[in-house]
Amino acid sequence: MAPHMGRRLRKGAGTTAVAALAVAALSASQAPGIVHASSPTDQAASDVTPSPTPDAPASGNSPYYTDLPPLTSPTPPPAASNPPVGQLPAGDQQGIPATVLDAYQKAQAALARDRPNCHLPWQLLGGIGKVESGHANGGRVDANGTTLTPILGPVLNGAGFANITDTDHGLYDGDSVHDRAVGPMQFIPSTWASSGRDGNGDGVKDPNNVYDAALAAGFYLCGHGRDVAVKADLDRAILSYNQSQEYLTTVTTWFDFYRRGTHEVPDGTGSLPGRRSDQSSGRLSTPTAPPSTPASGPSSKPGSRPTTKPTTPATPPTVPAKPPVTPTKPGGDATPTPVPRPKTLESTGAKELTAFAGGAFSGQPTVRVTSDSGKTMAHVTVKFEIVGDTDTRFAGGATTANAQTAADGTVAAPALKAGEKTGTFTVRATVVTSALPAVEWKATVVARQADGITRGDTKALTAAPGGEFADVVSLKATYKGAVASGVAATATMIETPAAGADPKAAPKVNDKGPYFKDAKNNPVREVKDLKTDAKGLLVLPKMYADGQSGTFLLRITTEGGATLTVELKVAAAS
Repeated sequence: MAPHMGRRLRKGAGTTAVAALAVAALSASQAPGIVHASSPTDQAASDVTPSPTPDAPASGNSPYYTDLPPLTSPTPPPAASNPPVGQLPAGDQQGIPATVLDAYQKAQAALARDRPNCHLPWQLLGGIGKVESGHANGGRVDANGTTLTPILGPVLNGAGFANITDTDHGLYDGDSVHDRAVGPMQFIPSTWASSGRDGNGDGVKDPNNVYDAALAAGFYLCGHGRDVAVKADLDRAILSYNQSQEYLTTVTTWFDFYRRGTHEVPDGTGSLPGRRSDQSSGRLSTPTAPPSTPASGPSSKPGSRPTTKPTTPATPPTVPAKPPVTPTKPGGDATPTPVPRPKTLESTGAKELTAFAGGAFSGQPTVRVTSDSGKTMAHVTVKFEIVGDTDTRFAGGATTANAQTAADGTVAAPALKAGEKTGTFTVRATVVTSALPAVEWKATVVARQADGITRGDTKALTAAPGGEFADVVSLKATYKGAVASGVAATATMIETPAAGADPKAAPKVNDKGPYFKDAKNNPVREVKDLKTDAKGLLVLPKMYADGQSGTFLLRITTEGGATLTVELKVAAAS
């Protein structure tokens, strides 16, 4: 058996011997080697670590894979760090899919920063991930680390497993009657609600995402101030995940195996285990939508031998032709009730969103979720995100936000606050844990505007030839009667229109008469980039007169079309 790296070990003397050697090795080391991971995702972790309780292990004591590593272990690495890939022996059982391995290592790096006294190595997460889901079914994840199809354990209805009544309204597991373990690290929804983490920094805590799940598993294992470099704490941490001595043996054996060396393999090509603790073979359920209730083993205790074997397909099941069903009573023969699943996501709010820079939008993104039976669905999590080159943000300065639908199936995005950057962007809504098409809104931020502008006083504006005007021009801008702050304005010395000229024609800039000065004291007769203050007030720069006498015109225009023309008189003193 030794040369065959892919051969599975059955329960019995061989299993016991390997487990004993692995546990002995761990006991002797007392300090698992730490692997230096690539730079972690910038993710602030909560200081509150959920406390696992004897009655609620992370996985709900769901079935797990019992395959053990090959008898021939890889050569120990030269140091307690990841050796170069080229120095690692090949073998299907040793390989970990690239994205999954990256998630384990990034979780270790985050824990080293936020829970340094826990000393959690990524290989422990690797052991749990192998046993719980075969590393997300051999690395069947997308580029962001989300499983291509959900990974669900059996219904926890008390028929061979724990009896856990639904806690998530079917949000994660598609079952509104009982809970099921979810994702590559097999969290039950009630545990995920308190233990979930955002491991990839996308603003969402998704148990189906290997980065989120690995980080959450790390914090869960480090609960109660455990230091997994200490054998007793290591055992307690693993047992907090699944209360079975066989589970402890299996995980610690894989943990030790990975500490001796491993390498990455392409996503989707990882080796899949063949045996589970419920004595079925093949993969965990990986439907494209909330699946039909899988057969559950009859064993009342994890690790015990069942009296019958449930049937689980060796390949991923196809999408059922009819909606999935869940028994109305645990283990009963009652008429099955369809488990609702999101089927439509539609906009019920404004088709387009507009706002002035720095202001509120005229509409609000709102969607409705309905099920495959046509009924509205409550408690469905919808992700809203701002996409595009804009400084518009949701309340609190976020670019993404999650919200749950109400009883009528609708949910609105948090309030949007326009930034100062003008232009168009997109607001997008998607149903979390569903592949439904996104709903999008075009959003536009336009420059602040004024529809009225007046002088602050009625003083005559006069100057002598070659002199300067004693008074400055003070203005106030408004929009629909309200103060118009931050509105762009332009002041231009214009020629007096000729008799009969088109009143709509743009006036010409006058090259004679009064003028302003630029930064170099050169005469200029048009000043742009002026802007009203917080009170809508605008004070023009000081004005000067050249040698020309007469009456001249100064025109002030604002963004939004407000216009005011002021007379300037230049005459010698009498």
